Amino acid sequence: MNSSFVKKVSISLLALSLAACGSSGSGGSGSADTETEGVDAMEAYGCNVINVYNWGEYIGEDVVSNFEELYNAKVNYDMFDSNESMYTKLMGGSSYDLLVPSDYMIERLLMEDMLQKLDLSKIPNISALDPDVVDMQKVYDPTLEYSVPYFHGSVGLVYNTNNVDPAEIEEKGWDILLDEKYKNKVYMYDSQRDSFMIAFKALGYSMNTSDDAEIQAAYEWLRKVHETVSPAYVTDEVIDAMAYPNANDPKDIAVVYSGDAAYIIAENPDMDYIEPKQGTNVWSDGMVIPKNASCPALANEFINFVLTYDSSYDNSITVGYTSSNLEVSEELSTTEFDGIDAYVPRVGYEKDEVFRYNSVLVQKLSDLWNKVKIN
Repeated sequence: MNSSFVKKVSISLLALSLAACGSSGSGGSGSADTETEGVDAMEAYGCNVINVYNWGEYIGEDVVSNFEELYNAKVNYDMFDSNESMYTKLMGGSSYDLLVPSDYMIERLLMEDMLQKLDLSKIPNISALDPDVVDMQKVYDPTLEYSVPYFHGSVGLVYNTNNVDPAEIEEKGWDILLDEKYKNKVYMYDSQRDSFMIAFKALGYSMNTSDDAEIQAAYEWLRKVHETVSPAYVTDEVIDAMAYPNANDPKDIAVVYSGDAAYIIAENPDMDYIEPKQGTNVWSDGMVIPKNASCPALANEFINFVLTYDSSYDNSITVGYTSSNLEVSEELSTTEFDGIDAYVPRVGYEKDEVFRYNSVLVQKLSDLWNKVKIN
């Protein structure tokens, strides 16, 4: 996951939507989910408390409370704002039963032997997963034994269709960020990972490159963007800024994550979203259980509960990101997010990639990113 924004839906609409999907814990009509039957966690597993560490504002309104009621359990729910801050806390000795890191961080945790295998016998709802998302999962969890996809998405450009020609941005893709007519009209994420990904893709390189010449070329491309369009470097404030433009300083183009783009377009019909043809980052966040978890059996039950139709629906309609539950994503793409292509990120495109963990590359980009933004 790459952002921490709750999609603003009315309580009444959410209640009606969930009611139409059936009671909590059961699958929707035709769902591949299996019904989740509640048990007393203490009697079944000898523990009834799990500690969950997830992105900020990245869960449905009723998922935790419904799980607690169903299992007579308590969920201690903490939030982080980046994969790196989560990792730092883990290395500091903090213990959690469930984490929701991004793909490349899951790969790192596996490399460092910090995760335990899931008990797939407790997760029958894994059959509800979108096969395309499972294919992405195989990149960082080849045996599919340590993680379960939660949300997935892409990185692209949101643009104001009144001020940016759709045909032009389709043709130029990432290179539209070099067009001087958009000077002071661009938002860029203040993120070395996302920004260098854009530069690598614009130049025709892999975003997982370790080639020093390609890294230097990407740095020079980003410096040219900085000098040509003077982008505003932002984080989550880009969402409201594009959904509700400031009349005194409106921007025409912004680098955003697909789930945030879905929200922006739902709020502002002047906006549209594009995944550039040069390729982009397609990502997924997954649920994992650390080796030092104190109640792993209940954590496995929580994963299974999150995959139910109702919980997946609650998650996706609240947060705005694409559900890993295939039936939920298909339904929302034709109802709540009908006509909003950003809700259904591109899959199977040969130039798109999943980030891989590379500590050497991370350090190189960190040093260069600070230089990019120097006036």
